[in-house]
Amino acid sequence: MHSQDGLTKSKEKVEDVTDPRRVVAKRAENLSPAMPYVRGWAEAKRGADALAAQLHSAGLGTDFLGLRADVTVFGDGLVCLGPIQPEAGEMLARLLVMGLAMEMAEHADQGQSAPPEAPAA
Repeated sequence: MHSQDGLTKSKEKVEDVTDPRRVVAKRAENLSPAMPYVRGWAEAKRGADALAAQLHSAGLGTDFLGLRADVTVFGDGLVCLGPIQPEAGEMLARLLVMGLAMEMAEHADQGQSAPPEAPAA
């Protein structure tokens, strides 16, 4: 039998391997005074606001009413889309594909083989 601590440590190791950026970490519901949550939340808020502006300009502003900033127990910011209708998810996927295709075509016109890597978040 494993102790509760053994199970927790084992689970943390699995999460580190499968989620190195800690995107699926638990939400910070009970705040720890030693954790700097504000910076992570502020970064998430900027990301959520930028995404909201782009969704609005694409006519999808009312389809992502659950879009919000959040923070994990580690103080990492998260942008949460919230529940969306399947049609909104399909439209978002089409917009992403179109944007990538346009960027690839632009780089091909400039003689580059691939677009530059996106900055790490």
